[in-house]
Amino acid sequence: MKARLRGIAPAFGLYLFAAGSALAQTEIQFWHAMSGALGDRVADLAKRFNGEQKEFRVVPVFKGSYDDTMNAGIAAFRAKNPPHILQVYEVGTATMMATRDAARPVIKPVYEVMAQSGVRWDPNQYVPAVASYYTDRSGKMLSLPFNSSTPVFFYNKDVFKKAGIANPPKTWTEVQEAAQKSKAAGAACGFTTGWQSWIMLENMSAWHNQEFATRSNGFEGLDAKLSFNSLMLVRHVSRMSSWVKGELFTYAGRRNEPEAKFFNGECAMLTSSSAAYASIKKNAKFDFGVAKLPYYEEETGAPYNTIIGGASLWVMAGSKPAEYKGVAKFFEFLSSPVIAAEWHQETGYLPITNAAYLATQKSGFYDRNPGTDISVLQMNAKKPTSLSKGVRLGNFVQVRAIIDDELEAVWAGKKAPKEALDEAVKRGNEQLRRFEQANKPAK
Repeated sequence: MKARLRGIAPAFGLYLFAAGSALAQTEIQFWHAMSGALGDRVADLAKRFNGEQKEFRVVPVFKGSYDDTMNAGIAAFRAKNPPHILQVYEVGTATMMATRDAARPVIKPVYEVMAQSGVRWDPNQYVPAVASYYTDRSGKMLSLPFNSSTPVFFYNKDVFKKAGIANPPKTWTEVQEAAQKSKAAGAACGFTTGWQSWIMLENMSAWHNQEFATRSNGFEGLDAKLSFNSLMLVRHVSRMSSWVKGELFTYAGRRNEPEAKFFNGECAMLTSSSAAYASIKKNAKFDFGVAKLPYYEEETGAPYNTIIGGASLWVMAGSKPAEYKGVAKFFEFLSSPVIAAEWHQETGYLPITNAAYLATQKSGFYDRNPGTDISVLQMNAKKPTSLSKGVRLGNFVQVRAIIDDELEAVWAGKKAPKEALDEAVKRGNEQLRRFEQANKPAK
């Protein structure tokens, strides 16, 4: 019996040592909004990081939509139990930034996390057109670019061939002509779009170097005012309204719902996020192409550059130094050339670092998958101006919902385009003033 116990004791001691080592791991909670295949890829990233080292363990938790995830993160902070990392979509950027100067800051800037954790990190490694959106006025990075996208134009090559259309349309006039020919060739729908506010107003403004809001689209202060009821956008919405009446444009939802109408073969053309590429490639039973967003050639200098959508990773305040070190190591992992390049290639999101773009280009990925570099080419088409580098406004979630309301009234024939855009500006400015009032710096 004693001999048996002597044999068990060393093994039991090894078990306790192993259990103690496992317990010593620092856990990092990562709340995100990626569902389906994208959620699987997020889980794979965490699993890969966890397998490459033993000091930290990242736990990805799906919290629902972007709205749900952001709200859950802020609620958890108020309850003094926030995650370490929170994925927030770009329309929440101004809101997250504003909390930095609050009496009880919600976030800890990424540049501080990286510097204090002692992790080797070069903020200049990130693609400027992407990273600049998440930096403060002094150029310091506040959140980590993660899944950044930009709108592109998808078209059904099989329908185009049947309709006798040789090349994808470059202008909106050509889109109209292509829609008419596609319908005549048997397509049930000529054109549809996802994310209508982001693409048809925000990106259309940047693509033509038109003001969306004063104060450099909100980058220069909380006192910005919406101004997207411009002549160009009124004309554009009017054109699309006429397409609804002529059955050339089909409205199918505020988010990415219209993508299904494209990959199921119903609509011949689609504007949506570059990240739709993976889903379309998986589901489409036809040959499709990717082209640049159409533009109005009568607008001087157009096209300029498109702007980003997607989300970034924010570090929540209130964690321990060891936990911040784990966050920093995970961010270092995500930014490494191999991981960043794979994420870009597998999802259709923009490469977040210059090294990831060069590695993808060198591998021949763009040659093997024509059109996958369109997003990068659009973002870097020209050096961004104060009007084309993006939109950063408070309460932008609410502003977008207002824009969606008004555009839907146009598509339903209940409002004239100018009336709808004027009303969207008026209602949206009320939201901006509420945000400005709530986030005035303390005297």
